[in-house]
Amino acid sequence: MMHKSVSALLIFFLLAFSIEAKETKKYSFRVAYGYASEKDLGDILFTLNFSRHPRDLSTVAVDGGYLLYEAIGDMPLELYAKGGLSYFYEDQFNNTYEAIVYLKLIYNLDFYENRVRFGFGEGVSYVNDKLESEVIEARVENDKTSKFLNYLDITIDFDIGRVTGVKALEDVYFGYLLKHRSGVFGLYNGVHGGSNYNSLYIETNF
Repeated sequence: MMHKSVSALLIFFLLAFSIEAKETKKYSFRVAYGYASEKDLGDILFTLNFSRHPRDLSTVAVDGGYLLYEAIGDMPLELYAKGGLSYFYEDQFNNTYEAIVYLKLIYNLDFYENRVRFGFGEGVSYVNDKLESEVIEARVENDKTSKFLNYLDITIDFDIGRVTGVKALEDVYFGYLLKHRSGVFGLYNGVHGGSNYNSLYIETNF
């Protein structure tokens, strides 16, 4: 499919760029591909239910960030200011664009010369058209929809270079991303529902 080819091309350029740019580590860049889920946030996180939505709903996303704090207190926590753009491939609706801005905390877990990172981002999301998955849920739940909603960015990844021993790929991460839009129980424009996209990504620090 065309969108998968676009994802592969973006990942190729990301890897090529990361090999060249290894001097500073203040910036991050991420490319992700994901698909919609009918499950809510709790089901995905606590029961690890990654089933796909019955409609063919997917997204390609790019994301950039700037490191604000390298360490918070005595903990291996990093704080980034981030922003990104997503393109949603809808089944019956018009394809949709999304802009996000958020702050993200990343916890670095180092062991046996490897690194695993856990990330949690909080911010806002705006789409130029309502997402099909959110409209479907709103009809079932008799809920509202909105272009402007809260955004959560939940991730777990590992350092490809440290795991493989390829030094040129250090600070290049492969991982799982849960893209979550919601009204936070009606706080945003009276919306109680939202959408979830299970995604895989490659991210580099440079």
